[in-house]
Amino acid sequence: MATAHWTESGTPRSARWHSESATPPPARVVVADDRTKADTACRLAREGTALLWRGDFHNGRHLLQAMGRRLDRVPPGPGDSPAETFHLHRRARGHRARLLSGLLVLLEDDHCLRLRRAPDVRLACAEAYGPPREPTLVPLRELLGVIGAHEWRRKGVPVPALGARVHPHYGVFSPVRGEYVDLVARAPLPAPAGPRTGPRTAFDLGTGTGVLAAVLARRGVGRVVATDISTRAMACARDNVRGLGLAGQVEVTGPALFPDGRADLIVCNPPWIPARPTSALEQGVYDQDGAMLRDFLGGLAGHLRPGGEGWLVLSDLAEHLGLRTRRDLRAAIAAAGLRVAGRLDTRPRHPRARDAADPLHAARSAEVTSLWRLTAG
Repeated sequence: MATAHWTESGTPRSARWHSESATPPPARVVVADDRTKADTACRLAREGTALLWRGDFHNGRHLLQAMGRRLDRVPPGPGDSPAETFHLHRRARGHRARLLSGLLVLLEDDHCLRLRRAPDVRLACAEAYGPPREPTLVPLRELLGVIGAHEWRRKGVPVPALGARVHPHYGVFSPVRGEYVDLVARAPLPAPAGPRTGPRTAFDLGTGTGVLAAVLARRGVGRVVATDISTRAMACARDNVRGLGLAGQVEVTGPALFPDGRADLIVCNPPWIPARPTSALEQGVYDQDGAMLRDFLGGLAGHLRPGGEGWLVLSDLAEHLGLRTRRDLRAAIAAAGLRVAGRLDTRPRHPRARDAADPLHAARSAEVTSLWRLTAG
């Protein structure tokens, strides 16, 4: 357990340190309040000094926003290639996040935030961090994410393919990009060997919120086994399966990629970008060296029943960024002893695909998300 230390009113203090990005506790912490200026806060953050906020909660949010505006004044320049532009952009965003994470707040031993005009964050923190144990220092930026995640969880995300909402937990990728869900909802189900007319068993690998497992169950698959390596995701998927009334059809298990046995249909929507995640929260987007994609392809043939299919749901954004080629993907499919039985494509509908100010706009505007229908042999 990491501990952060500081001095306040002449008295040495310490508290447990928590960071979702696994950054070490700050070596130096000073107290900041409503008198602290954004320029001063940015200078201290650049020097490696963290600020423990003791002022008004909303003023702390305003200070964080003002720091962000100052850090955004010099955007990263374009690289000589799409891949270099991506890496420069990501490096700049990571540097920005580290500096902004230097503005801290103290959660008391009951997860209470004792600041003027502070909201009651106890339930949101218990959902994200577990039961309270002791006073804990966390970045204000992270706490705002915890509060936002609580609202997502409370309100839910509408999924038209289900005619219902799913409720993402903190740290679990939310199905706000509905095009990949729609692909799974409309792809033709395989017709396995034998007298059955449709899949009897399906696996949903890396289930996250459980949304794809729920879609398969609603499409009539009798038994769906959903897996994930994240305990947060497994808890989230179980909650959603129960809430949708599908607990009798969907089993959530893990931590693992493949469950035991074979299935008529195996679905996997791996992280789309082959780059190293810098926190647990990024693992739904970034997959270092394409490890999950490689493991899915490598294990698929050995887990399919005769006549079964594997559905790989994957964006080609990495191809437009120069991080992977279509030839690489097809070679990996062939090397795993698989063949492509068909493919369904769709265009993204999210606003960033139309944001010309985004440094990665050229790649995002050309992106296509595909459902690759794969069979053994």
